[in-house]
Amino acid sequence: MNKKLQKLFSRGSKFLGVDIPIMGGAMTWLSESNLVSAISNAGGLGVIAAGSMNNNQLEKEILKTRQKTKKPFGVNLILLHPEIEKLIDTCLKNKVDLVVFAGGFPKKRQIQKFTEMNIKCMCFATTLSIAKKMVDYGIKGLILEGNEAGGHIGPVSINVLVQEILPEFSEVPIFVAGGIGRGEIFLKYLELGAAGCQIGTRFVCSKESIAHENFKNIFIKSEARNCQISVKLDNRFPVIPVRAIQNNASIKFIEEQKKVLRLLEEKKISLKDAQLKIEHFWAGSLKKAVVEGDIDNGSLMAGQSVSLVKKVQPVKDIFSEIIMQADEQIMIESKNL
Repeated sequence: MNKKLQKLFSRGSKFLGVDIPIMGGAMTWLSESNLVSAISNAGGLGVIAAGSMNNNQLEKEILKTRQKTKKPFGVNLILLHPEIEKLIDTCLKNKVDLVVFAGGFPKKRQIQKFTEMNIKCMCFATTLSIAKKMVDYGIKGLILEGNEAGGHIGPVSINVLVQEILPEFSEVPIFVAGGIGRGEIFLKYLELGAAGCQIGTRFVCSKESIAHENFKNIFIKSEARNCQISVKLDNRFPVIPVRAIQNNASIKFIEEQKKVLRLLEEKKISLKDAQLKIEHFWAGSLKKAVVEGDIDNGSLMAGQSVSLVKKVQPVKDIFSEIIMQADEQIMIESKNL
C-alpha cells in the first residue's frame, strides 16, 4: 500500500480500530455473521444489520459473529424499531465495538448510554444542522450517505453532502457512502477530508454473502439506471425513499401504500404504526428476494454502484481491488506533477 494512502487511512483506521477504513453497509438479511466477519477479517469493519431482529436474535448474531472473527465489528440499529431500547441494552450487555444509529436520529440519553460504556456511536447526517446537533449530543462519528445508495436513502447526492458538511467538521471523523465502488473515488473523498467510506452494494455479490444465487445474478446483470427510487403517494405519509432495481415489487409497494393510506384516513392506524407497516413490507419483500430468490416479487434493494458489480468474488479480493485502484491513481497523479 502506498505511503500516502496509509496516511489518508490513519484517522479512520484508528477510529474504527481496523487496517482499512471501509465500513460494510448494514443490509437487512445480508449483513449477518458470515458477511460481517468476512469484512472485518479482510481489514474493514463489518456491521450487523439488526433490522427487524428482536433482542434475542441480535444477541445470537453478535455471538455467532464473534466466533468467526476476533476483529472489531459494529451493529446497525433502526431507531423506528418498536423495541429499540431492548436492542440498545443488548448491544451494551455484549459490549459491541461500535453502534450505528439509522432510520432517524438518536436521543441524547441513548448516545450517553454507550458513551458511559466507552462504546463509540455513529449516525447518519442529512444536513449540516443535523450533523452539528448530533455532534453536540455526543456522537463520535458521522456517515454522509448520498441518494446514490441502495435501500433506505436520503434526498441529497453524496457529492453535495460532501461539499456542504465535510469542510465544517474537524472534531469528528466523517465517513461517506452512496455509489462508492472503486478505489479512485474512495481516494478522492479521503483527500477531501473524509476519514473513510461505507460500502454495501459491492459486497452483495461477495462469495461470503448469503444472498440467493438469483439475487446475485440480477445484480451482476443490472446497470445503474435500473436502480430507481420508490414512489411516494402522499406527503402526509412518512415513507423513507428506497432505491432498488425495478421489478413487480416496485408496483406492489404502491398498492401497499394505498392500503395503509386508507387505514390512516379511516383513523384505524397511527402515523407511527403506518410507517412500521411499510418497514415490515420492505423487510418481508427483501427477504423474499435475498433468501428465497424470488427476484420478480421480492425487493431488489441496490445502489447505483450496482453497475460496477461484475462477478462473485471473495470479500478480501474486493478490498484488494479497491486499494490497488487507489494506489494506481496516486501513482498516475504523481507522474503528472
